[in-house]
Amino acid sequence: MQWNHFLYFAFPSAVCWAIAAILAFKPQHYRKSVVLTLAGVVIFSLFIVGMWMSLERPPLRTMGETRLWYSFFLPIAGLITFMRWKYKWILSFSTLLSLIFICINIFRPEIHNKALMPALQSPWFAPHVIVYMLAYAVFGVATINALYLLIRKTEKQASSIALCDNLVYVGSAFLIVGMLFGAIWAKAAWGHYWSWDPKETWAAATWMGYIIYIHFRLHKPSEKKTACYLLIFSFILLQVCWFGVNYLPAARGNSVHVYSQNL
Repeated sequence: MQWNHFLYFAFPSAVCWAIAAILAFKPQHYRKSVVLTLAGVVIFSLFIVGMWMSLERPPLRTMGETRLWYSFFLPIAGLITFMRWKYKWILSFSTLLSLIFICINIFRPEIHNKALMPALQSPWFAPHVIVYMLAYAVFGVATINALYLLIRKTEKQASSIALCDNLVYVGSAFLIVGMLFGAIWAKAAWGHYWSWDPKETWAAATWMGYIIYIHFRLHKPSEKKTACYLLIFSFILLQVCWFGVNYLPAARGNSVHVYSQNL
């Protein structure tokens, strides 16, 4: 499996997700939308598995490869939300966001080779990044819901903000697990659990942002608009942690996490 085969898997997956998103608005087609979303996920996963076998390593090193996982987990997070809370529009937004990252990978492909620096050969590398990407996808769906609340000002704000709360709880749990995996990996690779590297500093800021959101919701449950803004702000911190930190002067040449530039 080569990266130039990506389109042959991404296109049918996107078609399945798009049709499922349309059918989700019709209650009588609920099962079809679920099946089509799952079909798209399976097709997309075949490419990930193929790349993993071809590269002989987890496809997690470059930004393009992490975007691959993000595109994969977004429809899953959207489907779980749709099945659990029956939000008809959520599949449309999760599909759209996934398509954005798919298009970025199509039009701005990165070099994908078997090279993997020693630090990334740790058994903790794959679970750390995969759990993080799952957390990012869940937070992405929560942010979409917050934006929807701010724009539509729906009368069902109580149940909608409760959806955000539940998603943040789940995402924060995965985020914490991912940070613990990362700490164990760092100890094995660099001899310390935490060093306040630029990437780690922004990871801590992201974690703090979502913790503040949780505490704010517990102590000021009636201030839903402010909570939505807090959620969006936390997602911005997440974006800086994910890829924005690579462009910060403090990380260039100094961060052990900007490893893709060294290969």
